[in-house]
Amino acid sequence: MNPTASQASQVQHNLRHLRVFLAVVDTNSVTRAADVCHLSQPAVTQALSKIERGLRTTLFTRTPQGLFANAQGDVLAKRVRRAFGFLDPALNELSPRLRMVATTSQLQALVAVREAENFTLAARRLGLAQPTVHRAVTQLEEEAARPLFERTSYGIVATRAAGTLAQAARLAFAELAQAEVDLAETLSEEAGRIVVGAMPLSRSFVLPRAIAEFRKSRPNTPIHILEGPYADLLAGLRRGEIDFLIGALRDPAPIGDVEQRFLFTDTLVVVAGSNHPLTARSELSVEELAAYPWIVGQRGTPIRRHFDALFEGLDHPPKSIVESSSLILMRELLNGTDHLGCISYLQAQAELSRGLLKALPLDLSHTARPIGLTLRINWMPTRAQEQFLKFVSSNEEPATETP
Repeated sequence: MNPTASQASQVQHNLRHLRVFLAVVDTNSVTRAADVCHLSQPAVTQALSKIERGLRTTLFTRTPQGLFANAQGDVLAKRVRRAFGFLDPALNELSPRLRMVATTSQLQALVAVREAENFTLAARRLGLAQPTVHRAVTQLEEEAARPLFERTSYGIVATRAAGTLAQAARLAFAELAQAEVDLAETLSEEAGRIVVGAMPLSRSFVLPRAIAEFRKSRPNTPIHILEGPYADLLAGLRRGEIDFLIGALRDPAPIGDVEQRFLFTDTLVVVAGSNHPLTARSELSVEELAAYPWIVGQRGTPIRRHFDALFEGLDHPPKSIVESSSLILMRELLNGTDHLGCISYLQAQAELSRGLLKALPLDLSHTARPIGLTLRINWMPTRAQEQFLKFVSSNEEPATETP
């Protein structure tokens, strides 16, 4: 049995029950857990039964000496502790009582309004009526005794405390979703998915090999490769929507809640179409290159910074520039025009080896840059995610000398 979406929501929609579950794990007793949670013993028993029914598994071994978490219970407890580790500090900042009374639906409404900056759009995203979402946020505001959103001419803007809580809720829900996958692993079932934020180089060089190896042992695990600007991918990583990023590392690290892991170095290469007049030359000057039209990555990317530095100080730097990270667009444009391209050598390696592009004789060894992984600090991967990372990291460091 693989966990379904409805089972995942069964866990996420019972935050109070999950606190009761942890109390039983910690005390090994329904009676003591009832005292800790200020509930009756039947209420504690009912909470445990609902969680186990929702997950369709048992979480405890029941003995005359008490209740002891089994393998599944230990797995769930670890993830639930991590979820509340994100959530509780943010709830306490607003109101300590929120730890016991805040519900998943209220937190989901908060997150949706934080992202949409509009109640109507947030309700549409959640598939709910607008008054329902408004009421959920209002209930949080009443408990916190302060507004969570400010109304401006541009929309509804979250306060700092609301933004902190929304981020904590995202990460908490991500942990509970991971719990479903971990529970399936205890039953030797393939579950969950891999979500990778892929920068251009990784899509051409790292990921094809890693996916091919991963598929040998996990043929059915969905793999989602997300593309986009670095800032968008980083935001998705920090929200818990992306497992990790692969690509050029930033110096310094972009923000304090992520870590970077070095894999190998890469250099840039200037490429042209196979019939470009410069491909017959053995030496080239920067001034000559500047006279041609170019296709290169957008401003703010590591490649673009090296490209701009190449022509720094020239009286006539390149004027005709197409900004794109698409290798396909570059290949087709270069083979149909006299454009030149500046790109990662490893990203273009397959095109160069097949003769679809030609590398120009230009020494760019000074453009060596670190390539690696970007992950959330203290992120705990599932077994499948850990296995995928192993294949990503096992790529032997390639030679980066251009032909």
